[in-house]
Amino acid sequence: MHVLKPLVMILMLIFTASAVGAAERMAVVAGTANVRSGPGTKNDQLWQVEKYYPVLVVEKQSGWCRIKDFEGDEGWIEGSLLDKTPSVIVRVPKCNVRSGPGTEHETLFSATKGIPFKVLQTKGQWLQVEHADGDSGWVMKNLVW
Repeated sequence: MHVLKPLVMILMLIFTASAVGAAERMAVVAGTANVRSGPGTKNDQLWQVEKYYPVLVVEKQSGWCRIKDFEGDEGWIEGSLLDKTPSVIVRVPKCNVRSGPGTEHETLFSATKGIPFKVLQTKGQWLQVEHADGDSGWVMKNLVW
């Protein structure tokens, strides 16, 4: 009996690690989406996210997805509002969006923490991105999640 308890604990840790490792990265495809406290529209709205907001789907239930975002916050989004569009979100206070893939290129605009973008292409350590409003340019990979 004493051997069984540690074995059960080890199996639970392995299962939990596998479930977290299997999280699927997705993005919001609606203009805005409500993040709720549970799977259903009767649950409280916790916050809203905009198009291309990237999330990790950690659980699915009755057409709803339990998600985790770049800050570790969790909630539920209706599954039809998500797809596999490659996307990133600014994770630093401010990042420059440039005209090309390198610091020698002109800064077109700056984006602040929490701004999501669709990824159009990758060149080395640079991503060509586009915001839902159509603004586009290049950002360094290490500035986004």
